[in-house]
Amino acid sequence: MRFDERKLFKERMMYRLHIGITVFALIVTVGIAAGYPPPALYGQEAPGETVPGSLYLPFISANFPTPTPTNTATQTPTLTPTATNTPTQPPSPTASATPTPPPPATPPAASMRRVNTPFFNGNIPFEQMAIFWFGRLSESSNYADVRVGYNQEKLTVYLAIFDRHLWYDEAPTTETLTDWDAVTLLLDVNPDAGMLSGSSYRFVAQLSGDASARHRATYQGGAQGWQLRTLNIATKPGWRGEALNNNNGTDRGWAMTFDIPFTALGLSAAPATGSEWRLGLLLHDRDGRNEAPQPVQTWPETLQRDQPATWGRLRFGLPGYTAPNISAAGEVLIRRERQNDPTVIDADVGGAIANQCPGDDYHIWNEWANRNYGKAPDFNIQNQSDVADWPCFAKYYVTFPLGAVPPGKIILSATLTLHQFGNAGGSEAQPSWIQVLTAAEDWQETTITWNNAPLAWENITGRWVDPVGNNWNGWPGIPWSWDVTYAVANAYANHQPVRLILYEADSAYHSGKYFVSSDTGDWNIAGRPTLRVVWGER
Repeated sequence: MRFDERKLFKERMMYRLHIGITVFALIVTVGIAAGYPPPALYGQEAPGETVPGSLYLPFISANFPTPTPTNTATQTPTLTPTATNTPTQPPSPTASATPTPPPPATPPAASMRRVNTPFFNGNIPFEQMAIFWFGRLSESSNYADVRVGYNQEKLTVYLAIFDRHLWYDEAPTTETLTDWDAVTLLLDVNPDAGMLSGSSYRFVAQLSGDASARHRATYQGGAQGWQLRTLNIATKPGWRGEALNNNNGTDRGWAMTFDIPFTALGLSAAPATGSEWRLGLLLHDRDGRNEAPQPVQTWPETLQRDQPATWGRLRFGLPGYTAPNISAAGEVLIRRERQNDPTVIDADVGGAIANQCPGDDYHIWNEWANRNYGKAPDFNIQNQSDVADWPCFAKYYVTFPLGAVPPGKIILSATLTLHQFGNAGGSEAQPSWIQVLTAAEDWQETTITWNNAPLAWENITGRWVDPVGNNWNGWPGIPWSWDVTYAVANAYANHQPVRLILYEADSAYHSGKYFVSSDTGDWNIAGRPTLRVVWGER
């Protein structure tokens, strides 16, 4: 089934009409009366059709809060849009939207990225899983969003891979699984592991037209290296494109879910909150039946498959911060005070408002990930479970200098505030769980892009953000705040600015949320991103 690029182009133009660069903020603020329709099915059978070999993306468990009512006309209730036609599932147990904060966490080692996976009671809600990413996007190289969550029974790792050509082995062998489109997940339940041992595990899952066990392999480490083992895990592939194993057209991407029961790793229950494992990922790619595999991409960047000491960290539970019980001695509000002030740099990457949801095939594979929008007066944060729509996805980067906090103080609290003015999808929009992560590297506002932006160092928190509706009270916009004390305290202790990234792991369509950036005009200084820091004396 061919993707209807003309339809997407039309949707993009309609979208831009609603948010024209000079007046779009006010229009979107009061609610777009008619949101763009869901994208055309792409690589999946339309209702009533049967296309041999096509595959639906995995079922996604969602747990949305009640959104703030909008000020648009009363509408007929609709089901939350999803990325699949999967039959209706029974209701999920209520998941904890804000798990109880664990004990204070120390930041990750200076040379090691970390993922802090949230805990949920019952089903793991897709849109609240921790998110991070790796890879570089082009016609011949892939990028992956990674979501991680756990409950009492299992760890779930989900990858959404942006990939132009989808190829799998129709007659797979264990030895050649990674010669095709595949993912290798590495875990070591010993956080101090330096070499392979019985605590090391390797799970390989190849893209395929079904969830057959022939397309996966499980290994356990030991003194002799990796040994094949029969481990009771589950993997589930999904894809979006014109056809598997066919380069006559182009595809959009694929997905892989790993469900790892703790019992499969010899554990009787979930790890204790605050405990850590080792984690690593390898992304394998092949773009044609007779082509050689593309270079492997890894997370973290310096990963060596057989050396757990080079893998990243997986922490169970989000990091906490406990301030001492002392009185506040001072506070400061940090933001850009003038439009061309070089402080508080920020930038949108990917599906920025000026680059959102393009349908041109050349553009999305060659230009989309390499464009800079650092001087835009606004930004978008967006993601969803339908990997075909990745040209709509966007991350936000912002760096706050901490020089205004006097030396030798104790950080008591730090609050990031952004002002929202709009959202994608009009009345169809859903709330978004927007996450805050940290970055360890500097970047430049006028050169940062999706492809060269720093990877996340660790994720720290998240919160629900509603669509714009009756919560709109005029400019500077709708304020939304995140507690970033943990990140600011660590940056301050290391004499660094605090470098933040905001992204989401949404499931629903129309998930984009639009905010005011540091580069907005001086008429809206109050709407610019701000960081309020409160400190005490030692």
